[in-house]
Amino acid sequence: MEKKNNQLQTRPIGQLLLSMSLPVMLSMLIQALYNIVDSIYVSRLGTDALTAVSLAYPLQNIIISVAVGTSVGMSSVISIYQGAGKQEKANQAASTGLVLTGISYIIIAMAGIFVTRPFLQMFTKDPVILKEACTYSYIVVCISFGCLFQIAMEKIFQGIGEMKVTMYLMIGGCIINIILDPILIFGLFGFPQLGVTGAAIATVSGQISAAIMSFVVYFRKSYAISIHVKYFKWDKEMILQIYNVGLPSIIMMLLPSVLVSVLNRVLASFSSVHIAVLGVYYKLQTFIYMPVNGLIQGMRPIIGFNYGAGEDERVNKTIRDSLLITGVIMLAGTLVAMCMPTQIFEMFDADEQLLKAGVIALRIICTGFLFSTIGVIYTGVFESLGLGKYSLIVSLLRQFVITIPMAVIFSLVFGVNGVWMAFPVGEVVAAFVSAILLKKYERGKYSPI
Repeated sequence: MEKKNNQLQTRPIGQLLLSMSLPVMLSMLIQALYNIVDSIYVSRLGTDALTAVSLAYPLQNIIISVAVGTSVGMSSVISIYQGAGKQEKANQAASTGLVLTGISYIIIAMAGIFVTRPFLQMFTKDPVILKEACTYSYIVVCISFGCLFQIAMEKIFQGIGEMKVTMYLMIGGCIINIILDPILIFGLFGFPQLGVTGAAIATVSGQISAAIMSFVVYFRKSYAISIHVKYFKWDKEMILQIYNVGLPSIIMMLLPSVLVSVLNRVLASFSSVHIAVLGVYYKLQTFIYMPVNGLIQGMRPIIGFNYGAGEDERVNKTIRDSLLITGVIMLAGTLVAMCMPTQIFEMFDADEQLLKAGVIALRIICTGFLFSTIGVIYTGVFESLGLGKYSLIVSLLRQFVITIPMAVIFSLVFGVNGVWMAFPVGEVVAAFVSAILLKKYERGKYSPI
């Protein structure tokens, strides 16, 4: 632990950021791959099946939002206490975070039983699509404990700088999912052909496997954080400290669910094909944003530790390097989306209607990728500094306050293409506001711009 902490405070930032981020970025790329593969297999069942899985996205995102938000709050508190040399408090934060994760699962599972069908009925009247969407959603929502505990353990490992461990565990879960998908969907090797149900079972199987592997790895070796029942106390101050960062993060990650739900209603007035386009886009954009999220996860403990240790210049250097790397990723994503949209949608066995709508949508949306560099990175910076409310402001602008009203207004003027135009507008506004917020915090001490 002492060696790890010393690296966080003394190792050159560029090397440190890459060493901590690259394993997570790689694992995130693999996770993005299995998200894409999942949809590619489902698309072979037809556009209705792809639409059904797309309708389930907001519910899946709610689960991930609660898991990541709680875990990010826990991880942030762990890093700050370690930087301040308060090891027992860091242990308490980890143990408390796991208990909160268990409570979250119980609430999610109970809500999923009663909310799933009424929620999905708001977006489709087609009985086939509704049935498949409900089947898929009930499985991924009510058997989501693997997802929640996998993410909690992932953030504990990341909070202490064990990024390679996170990478191996995530890759393991993803590989299990990728292997099971075709077997269960199409009924290979003597298994029954389960269709969309098989895709859902493969998803939760991968999550549960990754969670089990996480606990096995943790308890077979001594790490810088100790998880034990003796460290758990129903400490209101500790819980508030976790959710001071975690709750804004939960709300931020819930925003895509709200955004997609509203946009699905708007798009349904044009055609169900556009709902499928939006679902495919959210799968595709993971190839860009998930590696960036991996970078942010490597960035957080560096900023949190050095902020707690009073190393302001190292905090600044970490932010600058993160912006540069993210800008390169976003530029690459923009070029691919602009130049190869047809080839991308052909992977999903798109018919002529889906292909035409998808190509136009992707080219419009990708114009905002570069602008999102500042908003996305600064959101992670604010979380690392314990400024959850600033993160919330930026995310609200990106995915709620600007994007939703603009999508509705633009759709009345430009038709369905107006919905896609709202995405880059939201990114531009969020980038501008986030730069101002960081510039004003402590008189710009941590602002690289």
